[in-house]
Amino acid sequence: MELPEQSVVVIGSGFGGLSAACYLADTGADVHVVEKNGSLGGRASRLEAEGFRFDMGPSWYLMPDVFERFFGDFGRSPEDYYATERLDPHYRIFFKDNEGPRPSGPAPGIEAHEDGDRVDISPDLERTKETFEAYEEGAGEALERYLEKSELNYEVGMEHFVYEDRPRFRDWADPEVMRNARGLSLLGSMQDHVEGYFDHPKLQQVMQYTLVFLGGAPNNTPALYNLMSHVDFNLGVHYPEGGVGGVVDGMVELGDELGITYHTDQPVEAIEGRAGGFKVEARDTFLPDLVVSDADYAHTELDLLPPEKRGYSEEYWESRTYAPSAFLIYLGVEGDLEELAHHTLVLPSDWEEHFAKVFDEPEWPDDPAYYLCVPSKTDDDVAPEGHSNLFALVPVAPGLDDRPVIRESYRDLVLRDIAENTGVDLRDRIVFEELFTIDDFAERYNSMKGTALGLAHTLDQTAVFRPPHRSKEVDGLYFTGSYTTPGIGVPMCLISGQLTAEAVAEDYPRQG
Repeated sequence: MELPEQSVVVIGSGFGGLSAACYLADTGADVHVVEKNGSLGGRASRLEAEGFRFDMGPSWYLMPDVFERFFGDFGRSPEDYYATERLDPHYRIFFKDNEGPRPSGPAPGIEAHEDGDRVDISPDLERTKETFEAYEEGAGEALERYLEKSELNYEVGMEHFVYEDRPRFRDWADPEVMRNARGLSLLGSMQDHVEGYFDHPKLQQVMQYTLVFLGGAPNNTPALYNLMSHVDFNLGVHYPEGGVGGVVDGMVELGDELGITYHTDQPVEAIEGRAGGFKVEARDTFLPDLVVSDADYAHTELDLLPPEKRGYSEEYWESRTYAPSAFLIYLGVEGDLEELAHHTLVLPSDWEEHFAKVFDEPEWPDDPAYYLCVPSKTDDDVAPEGHSNLFALVPVAPGLDDRPVIRESYRDLVLRDIAENTGVDLRDRIVFEELFTIDDFAERYNSMKGTALGLAHTLDQTAVFRPPHRSKEVDGLYFTGSYTTPGIGVPMCLISGQLTAEAVAEDYPRQG
């Protein structure tokens, strides 16, 4: 279909694509979103079956200020589209064993067992400080100091380094940048940074678990990302009405109001042309002036563009460090799950071995760290009466062999591990089940090596070291989403869409 002058096709409807589309439509551009799958949202799609509804991808609603700022840019607020509820506890952690000193005595949020501890992280910071103090003398005060640093990193980092795109090295040689960077934790790894505050391995894990959302490990993620602890402890963990899929619905409704046209079941096969004369081949043919790709960057370059129009070689993409894939089990079960919280983490004391099997020597972890999400604890609409809805997510290395026999064996290992370490035996209560893992990510989302998230936030893949929003070889072609700055995670992809739209507006300002 031939589109009007000053038209833009956005390929992919993940959070980066939906965000970019809204900002571009708000400038008056004629925006069409072209989505491969049958529903919008990219990795934030839904699975609905037999009365159960699952968020298939992201399930944590963090950084509420980013969503408020996004909707505020259009004169709206999140509450115009969905309500949110702050969770209590924010999340629960089961530690698999008792390495390190045991809690010194009864403390809020801790249940000590012979084989491991259960810890609830509360919205009440004073209560959480008592929890930390029970594990390590002085840890409560250390937590307060850590969060002060985390809040500084968040406030300065978000305003000057996340919402501001700096795609070239010379952009960082600005005196204002140097002034704002003073005092931030720009050097070193998260492991080194956390060890400067806490000795107890369990407390270190509590401060580092958010790295899962960034697709990194403690020893390869920059210390700047301690800002995530401000997100966790101070801003809180919320649940949006309808789950993360409800947020997608809100953004799509906003896009409708802005005049965006959505096209689903349209897998793009090729991108040809330059600014003012593109041809985007899908089930239909689109002829826009400009193109924004929210499809995975590597897929766009290697599969949709001819070799001479690629900004990076195949060798470049093969050499990158990718965020983990995920082994997911979606389960509908009979009865309640009293032992689990809405968000539950199950962690081995030595999770370095788990990260090693994701990043260093890829193989299926035999003592996995994993996450359990039980939205039916908060939302009555996600499961039939008398039933619970949950999924288990194990971070695993991208590119592993996941033949059916391997999937079934690993499924049994995970369900056994859940029973042994949380006291919840699901195996005789399952009424609905579906597995989703590495090859499924590659097939459904065209993700490189089946990564669930994109490029990891390693020391050499952060900020200017990530691929740019502008194509290096094709005028009028832009990129958004988790491969670009600011990076991985729903809030970061929202901001990525804004940065991409700003780049488009800078390069092709509309007349009048």
